[in-house]
Amino acid sequence: MTNISTARTLIRDFIDSHFDEQIAMLQALVRCASDNPPGDCARHAEVAARLYEAQGFAVERHPVPAEEAARHGMCSVVNVIVRQRFGTGSGPVVALNAHGDVVPPGAGWSTDPYGGEVRNGWLYGRGAAVSKSDFTTYGQALRALLAAQQAGTPLDGSVELHLTYDEETGGMTGPGWLLSQGLSRPDYVLSAAFSHHVVVAHNGCLHLEVTLHGLSAHAARPDTGHDAIEAAATLLPALYRYRDTLTQRPSKTPGIRHPTMVVGLIEGGINTNVVADKLTLRIDRRIVPEEVPEQVEAELREVVAHACAGLNGIRAEVKQILLARPFAPAAGSDAFVALVCEEASAVMGKPVTPIGVPLYTDARLYSEAGIPTVMYGAGPESLIEANGHRADERVPLDELRKATVAVANVLLRLLTPKN
Repeated sequence: MTNISTARTLIRDFIDSHFDEQIAMLQALVRCASDNPPGDCARHAEVAARLYEAQGFAVERHPVPAEEAARHGMCSVVNVIVRQRFGTGSGPVVALNAHGDVVPPGAGWSTDPYGGEVRNGWLYGRGAAVSKSDFTTYGQALRALLAAQQAGTPLDGSVELHLTYDEETGGMTGPGWLLSQGLSRPDYVLSAAFSHHVVVAHNGCLHLEVTLHGLSAHAARPDTGHDAIEAAATLLPALYRYRDTLTQRPSKTPGIRHPTMVVGLIEGGINTNVVADKLTLRIDRRIVPEEVPEQVEAELREVVAHACAGLNGIRAEVKQILLARPFAPAAGSDAFVALVCEEASAVMGKPVTPIGVPLYTDARLYSEAGIPTVMYGAGPESLIEANGHRADERVPLDELRKATVAVANVLLRLLTPKN
């Protein structure tokens, strides 16, 4: 029977000796496009499932009904679960969650965004860092833990891989679906992130669609219509004035500065020679952990209503597209956070501390369900360094390896029976 120190050595040696396989798996995942939009991700789920089956795992495929997927902006969703029991299985259940849907690549790449090229110690490709890398981080950590058990390490509990496919559109057909359908109820969750910090909080996000309705008219007689594009020239400055006030609302969460707002999409008009009868814009409002989402939405709706109140012939329609609540630690998370920080610090050779981040993720859905949840995985110091959601997204291979060791050591600690 091996002790925990010997088990750590076995884990590290397994990960090091199988690292080429881990790189090859990440390249295969990057090479299968899973852009969201359009959110047609069933093919990638099948690729991932077969890769895990080739490693000897039993894989569950959980398709989301087409109408439910469409309701959340997805074309196809198949979530993948791998469950591995250790010992009697009476110990804790630990879920490791990463998402396989990615934003479209966009322009400006120096390499094929679906190529998985390795260059100067980095692997490039859309999803390489966010978060196909952690499909391999978590899978290889689980394989290493199995190798330690086979060498005599006593373990008890279960590990589940939750590989989901709608993080970019809110997570409700990913982790939200798994939890609502009773497919899993873990005791702890590790969710995809980067290697140098343990993320314990993040912003929420509100997407509103504002449609300005006017009246079309011939361009030769614009006085007979009501111009929705002209109305936007009044609404947009009001929105940006509101945005500027958000800098005066600092968050108390380390790593998060203040709320933000962006108008990300505008579409309108019929033709060059027609007064526009309609214009639609979409607003992204990030919600810091201290804010109440319902109050944020009411406030933003009031900004729109006030700006449009005096516009003759214009009606403003506001529709909620997405509401992702902020992520904050669930009750009882402190010891789990401390454990992940301790193991990550030991592997990284530097203090790995808990922080908040301004983006939003699937992790919030587990925490909202009352499950102690932290975010930790493979990646560099920051989203900017990883080129997340930008051209030349990349993950450093050294951090990929180290994060895998750290995650495996966390699992080792959680599943080692208490005497």
